[in-house]
Amino acid sequence: MEEESLPQKRRLPRLNKFALACALLASTNSILLGYDIGVMSGAALFIRENLKLSSVEVEILVGSLNVFSLIGSLASGKTSDLIGRRYTIVLAAATFFIGALLMGLAPSYPYLISGRMVAGVGVGYSLMIAPVYTAEVSPAVTRGFLTSLPEVFINVGILLGYVVNLSLSGLPSRYNWRLMLGLAAVPAVGIAAGVMFMPESPRWLVMKGRVDEAKRVLRRTSTSDQEAEIRLDEISAAATQDTPSPAGDGVWRELLCPSRALRRILVAAIGINFFMQASGNDAVVYYTPLVFKAAGVHNRKGLMGVTVIMGITKTMFVLISALFLDHYGRRPLLLLGTTGMAVSLAGLGLGSKFLEHRAQKPMWAIALCVVGVCADVSFFSIGLGPITWVYSSEIFPTRLRAQGTAIAVSVNRLVSGVVSMTFLTVSEKISFGGTFFVLAGVMVVATVYFYFLLPETSGKSLEEIGELFEDQEDRIARGGK
Repeated sequence: MEEESLPQKRRLPRLNKFALACALLASTNSILLGYDIGVMSGAALFIRENLKLSSVEVEILVGSLNVFSLIGSLASGKTSDLIGRRYTIVLAAATFFIGALLMGLAPSYPYLISGRMVAGVGVGYSLMIAPVYTAEVSPAVTRGFLTSLPEVFINVGILLGYVVNLSLSGLPSRYNWRLMLGLAAVPAVGIAAGVMFMPESPRWLVMKGRVDEAKRVLRRTSTSDQEAEIRLDEISAAATQDTPSPAGDGVWRELLCPSRALRRILVAAIGINFFMQASGNDAVVYYTPLVFKAAGVHNRKGLMGVTVIMGITKTMFVLISALFLDHYGRRPLLLLGTTGMAVSLAGLGLGSKFLEHRAQKPMWAIALCVVGVCADVSFFSIGLGPITWVYSSEIFPTRLRAQGTAIAVSVNRLVSGVVSMTFLTVSEKISFGGTFFVLAGVMVVATVYFYFLLPETSGKSLEEIGELFEDQEDRIARGGK
């Protein structure tokens, strides 16, 4: 009976307006990372020209934010359990605000790096807490859509960064990149102020024994009082079974010495975060102007204009994925995305290889590169982009969710930093084309990994998802199907 009713729920989900408002406010924090990714892709060209930087220095500049976001993502789990999900979002925005000011006012390369370090910590906090809060406040039937909103706002931020690049590219290089980076402080203030109007996560409130407050939030984020009571009973039952030690030591002990079911959850969460960044998407976005420059597009306005087209395409497809994520489920869109990325990267590698040693750049090869990049980021926006945040935030048990997600996001940030800080060096050794062929191979491996190790979670409550992993472990242990 439950299986028969599930497709109907997917066809006709009732979107709670208050839950949507909470998810939108929490997800706006992700604009900050997206803006940095988009604006740095163009700003790096002008910083390199103004400060006379080498390729290695550019890599360190770009990747330092991702490496230092590791600190924020590791600290975010404990912080959000202590002060709550809402105030952790405010802390993320405030930290990024300081970093943006430091970058915008930087008189030299070392000061610029220090600003990216501070901003990186804020990004680490933001990437973990936005999807966790959204998952905990969302009804099961629309959780996929609502929890994918952080990725939607990352793409909005990327597009905004591209537009700012295009608008300011005509200014002298000693001014334009400072304005590009410093403008990120403006949305950070608005985000911190807006989040104060959000309620706290009902699951965090139950963990702290504030059941009456949790009940009020659930009534506003559910379609009926009956649904709110059912959700509260499920959350309370899970919290009763999983009561952490006051110091939180039991959480880390369980994560580092996991049970069979928790080990499978960790493999799924860490694996999807690893492949999200091993796909090279961040590096492709950061260095797109350099890739197009190597392909034969040399005009500044032309370079910035192509990135705007890519940003529009990327944003459009992540919106499509978000709208259909609860209807089709996580696995089909994820497998479609990684398969499409493998084909797109192979095409991009082919076009780049053809252009490497030719003085005359044929238009068909340049067009193949442009289409390959746009297709790659589009398939990323269909699959890995939104689904990584959805999946990571929904599969951990309540008391392990914040710190378990923090571990997964830390892997995400570490791999992103490594890829961003080595992309140019590796490309100089094996060429852009060779690098794209390697990334295509990584996506083939990712497709196989996801097919065998990531079960479908769509339509299930957060508490039911834990049982899903336990059931699979029990079947393996018994040698059943």
